[in-house]
Amino acid sequence: MSSKRTSRLLIVEDDFAIRNLLQRFLERQNYHTEAVADAQTALATFETFNPDLVILDVILPDMLGFNVCERMKRQCRDIPVILLTSLTAVEEQMTGLQWADAYITKPFHLQLLEKQVQAILRLSETSAAPAKSPHLVFDDLIIDPVRREVLQNHQPVPLTALEFDLLYCLAKQPQQAWNREKLIQAVWKHQFVGDGRVVDVHIGQIRKKIEPDPRQPTFIQTVRGFGYKFALDPLKT
Repeated sequence: MSSKRTSRLLIVEDDFAIRNLLQRFLERQNYHTEAVADAQTALATFETFNPDLVILDVILPDMLGFNVCERMKRQCRDIPVILLTSLTAVEEQMTGLQWADAYITKPFHLQLLEKQVQAILRLSETSAAPAKSPHLVFDDLIIDPVRREVLQNHQPVPLTALEFDLLYCLAKQPQQAWNREKLIQAVWKHQFVGDGRVVDVHIGQIRKKIEPDPRQPTFIQTVRGFGYKFALDPLKT
């Protein structure tokens, strides 16, 4: 076994039984956890506990988890967040995935949740490694894989960690068509469990942030009946 530091998980769930179950189960998997019942305590604990990942219920007594997630991501863009909720409508999942990295609906299997935690933490560790690739420049869009930043018209684009990974995966191989399965394998590192439409959700959110007209995208284009491609070649820098 390696001597790697134990990952810290912040659990935000107002249902005592679920919160207690999650904490006890994840502690048995050798995670260090803090568990809280409301949004304000979650935001305060987020500051002091410095978690590696947040498991966040959507329906909280004092604030929607969507808003809590957004505030955490604005404070620390690369913090992974798993939303845990009984809301199952596609529109609600799309709302959550604007900021979160995964969306798990209740009822759920503890083992499946823990596999998702493992996968996202592994992806975060990989993403944190310093990249050696140069900037990619496409018209007014600059992708910096070292600082994991995207600028458009010299202004930062607020992408989540997964959105950045997905955009960079497409952009570093322009004109290559990717189907959803290959994108999941490349970005989620073979560990994704769930509906492949999650790719469509994240592509849609990226388009809203970088495309002048998301309905007629110029950067990430749909390859009909197949998947997606980054349609511009990089400028020489």
